[in-house]
Amino acid sequence: MQLSFLGVAIAFFSGGHLSAAQQTSDLPLRSFQNIFDPLSTPAKMIHESSLLVLIVSAVIFVVVSGLMAYAIWKFRARPGQDDKEPAQVYGSIQIEMAWAVIPIIITVLLILVTARSIGEIQNVEIPEDAERIRLVGHQWWWEVHYPEHGFVTANEIHVPVDEITHFELQSADVIHSFWVPQLAGKTDCIPNRTNETWIEPFETGIYLGNCAEYCGTQHAGMRLRVIVQSREAYDAWVANQKKPAVEDPTVAAGKLAFEKTSCVNCHRMDGTLAKGVFGPDLTHLASRQTIAAGEAPLNPESLREWLRDPQTMKPGALMPDMKLTPQEVNDIADYLMTLK
Repeated sequence: MQLSFLGVAIAFFSGGHLSAAQQTSDLPLRSFQNIFDPLSTPAKMIHESSLLVLIVSAVIFVVVSGLMAYAIWKFRARPGQDDKEPAQVYGSIQIEMAWAVIPIIITVLLILVTARSIGEIQNVEIPEDAERIRLVGHQWWWEVHYPEHGFVTANEIHVPVDEITHFELQSADVIHSFWVPQLAGKTDCIPNRTNETWIEPFETGIYLGNCAEYCGTQHAGMRLRVIVQSREAYDAWVANQKKPAVEDPTVAAGKLAFEKTSCVNCHRMDGTLAKGVFGPDLTHLASRQTIAAGEAPLNPESLREWLRDPQTMKPGALMPDMKLTPQEVNDIADYLMTLK
């Protein structure tokens, strides 16, 4: 789906620069995590292999169920035959060969098809100019590095459409797994190891994914979004992420309250005292769509709820209750909402 005429017009008259809201407002939300609707090259390869497996499984199911139904009907008990044993078959070489050879042939076929698909995905040649992302899994959120552009974000991954994006997958604690069903198969993020995968989306949109390896209390709350944009919108987003967050003097009290708390020990925010590495980078927090790794939409109300008590929104989250006063909650939330 391309940008609307109004969006293109705004981009043209503003010198080609789109705000974060304009970059994503026209993108469809692909809310179904459906492997049968592949919209990326590796996902399409997996889909084709899956169809073969389903067809073979369906044929086996029909044949076995049919033979079972036939046997039940053919050898059902009849009046006057309650004590009569049906004819028995012993030592049939043909039957024994059939149930040994046919499964072996089917298994080998599926192994070969699977191995071919895995090989095609793993051995693809990544272009030198491909976008490269380092994705680090944490309990329970995603750290997204754009090393070639020099910035870090969290939980939402922006990529250009119709281009290969290469991922390096790592973990900061336990095993996680990167999985966006419409874009690629799942690939594990393992401590002290770097795995690789790639996507090549066909259509713009907001694709939903999640951690696919049980990783603790909030495993189900470790969601992510892949936002596939036109090259123009993606470049505008990258340019905005490289800039420091705009200072708004009307929320100076919120910035001061933020810098006075221990938030600065866990989070990083360019241009402030916050230099932490344990929590998500907050430099452009307000340009994101969700908070708490997809647990809630990003708006002033949900942000205040998160700041008041993270355990209410996400029980087990490693972010502690900061014991903020109501005024501090409001001031900090107002400040964070300006960080676009």
